[in-house]
Amino acid sequence: MATLTTGLVLPIFEGSTTCGELADREAFTALYERHAPRIHRFLRDLLGDAVLAADATQETFARVFSKHREMLRDEERAVPWLFGVARNVSLELRKTRMRAGRVLVSAENADAPSSSSPERDALGREAMRVIDAALAQLSEERRALLLLRMDHGLAYEAIAELMGFSLAKVKVEIHRARLVLRDTLDAYRRGEPIR
Repeated sequence: MATLTTGLVLPIFEGSTTCGELADREAFTALYERHAPRIHRFLRDLLGDAVLAADATQETFARVFSKHREMLRDEERAVPWLFGVARNVSLELRKTRMRAGRVLVSAENADAPSSSSPERDALGREAMRVIDAALAQLSEERRALLLLRMDHGLAYEAIAELMGFSLAKVKVEIHRARLVLRDTLDAYRRGEPIR
C-alpha cells in the first residue's frame, strides 16, 4: 500500500512490468494526487460524512483503475467522468445504508477552514449550517448538479454528459437549486428559523 499526498490510502498494483502497465500506474497516480481532494469534498457534501466520503473516494478510484484505465490519460474527459463515478458510488452507499436501516451522519465534523478568531469560527459554522440546511432541501440529483457546477467548477456541458441529461435540463436544475439556496439565505437574513 502506498500513501499518496492526500493522506488517503489506495493499493498501488505492484509488479507492473510492461510499459503500458507502468504508464497506467503513473497516469492513475497523477490523476489521484490532483483530484482525490476534490472528489472527497464532493462525496462529503453528498454523503454528509467525512469518514464515509474517504471510503467512497477510495472506492471511486479503485473502480477507475480496475475497470477504466483507458480514461486515465485523457484528463479533459476523465475529470467530469470521475465525478460521475463518484456520484454512482455515493448512490450505492446511500442505498446500502438505507437497506441496513442506518442514517447518514451530519457533516458537523467535516473539515472546516482554519480562521484567526473564535468569532470567525462561529460565523463560519453558522454560515455552513445555513448552507447545509439549504442543500438538505434539494434532491440528491439537484444537490449533485449544484455542487459540480459551483463547488467544483465543471462546465454545464461536462455535467450534462456525466449525468446523462440534456444541457437545458442541467441549466434549469442548477437554476432551481440556486433559487432554493437564495430563498434559504434570504429567510435567514430576515431572521426566520432555518429548517
